[in-house]
Amino acid sequence: MNPLDQFITTFDLGLRTVFASPHASRPYPATGPEVELSEAEKAQAAALMRVNHVGEICAQALYAGQSLTAKNQAVRAELEQAAKEETDHLAWCEQRINELGGRKSLLNPLWFGGAFGLGVVAGLLGDKWNLGFLAETERQVEAHLDGHLQQLPEADAKSRAVVEQMKIDEAQHAQTAIDHGGVPLPPPVKWAMRFAADVMRQTASRV
Repeated sequence: MNPLDQFITTFDLGLRTVFASPHASRPYPATGPEVELSEAEKAQAAALMRVNHVGEICAQALYAGQSLTAKNQAVRAELEQAAKEETDHLAWCEQRINELGGRKSLLNPLWFGGAFGLGVVAGLLGDKWNLGFLAETERQVEAHLDGHLQQLPEADAKSRAVVEQMKIDEAQHAQTAIDHGGVPLPPPVKWAMRFAADVMRQTASRV
């Protein structure tokens, strides 16, 4: 694919990820009737799911950037497969936000652009670091989702079901990246990733 085609493809992905409603390839995990939640509980759950939705916006951008600069075709294929599964998460989060009467982050274009840039850099560092970055990202996301399970209203079984399935998938993505040769990242890089993720979470929960 020539550079112009790559630019068009990436631009199209960004538009679809940020502005269109994605379609999941797997069933929505949150089956069953909607329980009665207070307005405060709905607002809390919607804010948490908005943060998760932003995380999935970033995942699409990261994988696109990493895939674009990956050296090995097998690595590229693995990134593309992970991105497809993350599309399910994106769709599920949006559906749950709508059910809760919430809204998506107003900064989604910014999140996508920043994450795409990080993905490009990760890919340029080489495949073992590219996969290591993927594995560390998924580990941090898994921990973040575990925290959300502690924060979601106890009665909100539907949001919990979505988050629990996402957590399972993220753990699988991390292990696959390691199995394909991903190496541990230096501690300063891990700390920087956590700091950036904390800024994103705090901002996305409000804006």
